[in-house]
Formats: sequence, structure tokens, C-alpha cells
Amino acid sequence: MPAPLATDLAEGRSHLAIYDDENKLKLGTFATNVSYGLSISEAPTTYEVSWEHTRKLARQSDAMGLDMVVPVSRWRGFGGATNFNGESFDTYTWAAGLAQVTERIMVFATSHVPVIHPIVAAKQAATVDHISNGRFGLNLVMGWFTPELEMFGSSQREHDERYRVGDEWLHIVKRLWTEEDPFSVDGAFYSVKDAQSWPKPIQRPHPVIMNAGASPAGSDFSARHADVSFIAVKDPATAAERIQRFKSDAFDKYHRNPLVFSGAYVVCADTEEEAHDQLRSVVDGGDREAARNLMQVLGIQSGSFDEILAQATEDAFITGWGTPVFLGTPEQITDRLIGLENAGISGVTLGFHDYERGLEHFGESVLPLLRQAGLRA
Repeated sequence: MPAPLATDLAEGRSHLAIYDDENKLKLGTFATNVSYGLSISEAPTTYEVSWEHTRKLARQSDAMGLDMVVPVSRWRGFGGATNFNGESFDTYTWAAGLAQVTERIMVFATSHVPVIHPIVAAKQAATVDHISNGRFGLNLVMGWFTPELEMFGSSQREHDERYRVGDEWLHIVKRLWTEEDPFSVDGAFYSVKDAQSWPKPIQRPHPVIMNAGASPAGSDFSARHADVSFIAVKDPATAAERIQRFKSDAFDKYHRNPLVFSGAYVVCADTEEEAHDQLRSVVDGGDREAARNLMQVLGIQSGSFDEILAQATEDAFITGWGTPVFLGTPEQITDRLIGLENAGISGVTLGFHDYERGLEHFGESVLPLLRQAGLRA
């Protein structure tokens, strides 16, 4: 029997913000659980890794009507003066806490497949789904930062094998979420005996799955499993064909219709000159040692970032670590977002150097323009 369409699955998830038809372009925040967020820079900012601040940002996003908060799963930093991302909140417990202080917005955890056992992940995810009253999503990453895996006594697997591990991992998790009877698996990577997990998640058939695999193996994993797939978009004009090809592959191979999201590092000001000044401040305060460390790790150890690396410079990594920079006035930012939606993107996660001030300005100046354009209710 073919897998159900993601749009069919949405019938059991109609309460979720990412399936709200009134907002054609879904919006959320990314990386508000790790030190320095997406900025590899010591430029002044109100952003910090504290529970008080991350809670404030989630409530601010929820009050603005944004649709999701997505964290980064990080176990160690990248050195340099900032030890970029070296401080981080665990994403499952972070999501559970934010679920308690928000009302509509979806809360995601980002889970490292190699270091979280599928039985543990299934239980934690179901728990957060209950705490959030069915607003939880699980973002899966296969693990590309080898020193993190070595902390756990594990070694890095060959790139494509990581996705075979992920496939088996998720197969067990989904069965734990959906099957009532205990089951056993003796697989290539996992062995479980009389596995079971209660309670089941509130969402049916299970919580939303997110993935950002960009390599051929990663893209196939995402097409096969993800309800939301992330694709990095530098130029919407050239990305439209790639997005459509991914959607066609997902439908033709797996009878699925996942949503496709992308990301943006937003530098918005009332004038273009002010926006450039803000960006220059971030670049001037950049931790170039940490940026070079990150670029080296990605270039050597990840097969999912080749396209980004080919176009990246140190400055680009300092400002969003490869995420496309949306720079300019509210009108210019709006035009960029409209371009993404026209290319087939259904949602965008936003990063800012200063999240609190950036979100406030975005809400006051960009959201009204998106409403006028018919992309937000």
C-alpha cells in the first residue's frame, strides 16, 4: 500500500500552525537555543542563552502569530573566541518547556539519530506532544560533526550509511508511536525486543517529521519520510526547478507530498544604508577562527552542504553560517520572501543577529506587507 500523502496526513493535524491554509507562507524562528544563534560574531546584541530569554523569544513569536520554533542540536562548540554554539539547551526538554508557555506555535526538537536511542526518542517526543497538546514536531539530523559523536564513544559512519541508520531508527520510532502490540526488530543497526511505548502521541498518525537532507541520499530520505523538508535557496529563480524536482520525486517514488521550507538570516532596517551598516557590524565583530573551523568541518565531514560551501565566504558564514542573507528595507525583505513562495517554498525559518529586536521590527514592518501580498492572514 502506498504511503499516505502529507496533505492527507494534515487532516489529523489540522490544528497545527504549519497546516493553516490562511497563511500561505509559514514563518518561524531558528537557533534560539544555542549561543550566538546564527551569528558567528561578538557584535553587540541582546541575544543570550538563558531560559528567561529563550522563553521570551518563543512567547514573542507566538504573540506575533508565527508558526514554529526550531532549535539546533549541538553538543559542543566550534572554538574560537566565541566557541560558537558551545552553549546549548537540550532540544527535547527545551521544547517541553516552551510548550508550557505558548499557545499556538509549533515547538520542535532536533534529534541526533546516532546518539538518541529510538525507544527514548519515541517516548520523549510523545511526552512533549502531550505537553503541547499536539503541537510538537521532530527535526531529524544524522550527525555530521565527528567530534560530537566521539564524545559519545561513537565513530562517524560513511555518509550514505547514516541515512540507512536513520531509516531503521525512524521505522522503529513510528511503530512505537502507532502500534499497540509489542514488537521486536533485529535490524542491521538496531535490535529491540518486545518494544512498546505508551502513551501514544496526540497527533495522528504521529508528530510532524522534519528533515534537511540535501545530498542525494539525504534528499531521498527526506522525500520518503519528512512531512517538512528543508532546501537551502540562494536564488529562487534557479531553485524553483530543484524544488519541483524534489516534490515530483517524493510523489512519484513514495506517493507523498511534503511541504518544502527554507531559511533566511534577516537584516532589515528602515533604509538600505542602515541595513548594510548592521550587517557590517556583525561582520566586523566576526569570530573568524570559529567560522573557519565550521567551514572546515562542513567541507570535510558533510555531504549535505556542498552547494552552500561552493558559494560561501567567511563573511557569509559569520552572518548566518551559510543561510541566505535577506538584507534591506521591509519592502526588499518582503520581495525576497514572495520570491521564495513563488518558487514553491511553503515556509521560512528566520534568524536574526538580535532576535528580540529583529522580531519586533519584522512584526511591525514586514508582516503587514506580507498580509497585503496575501501571504499572511
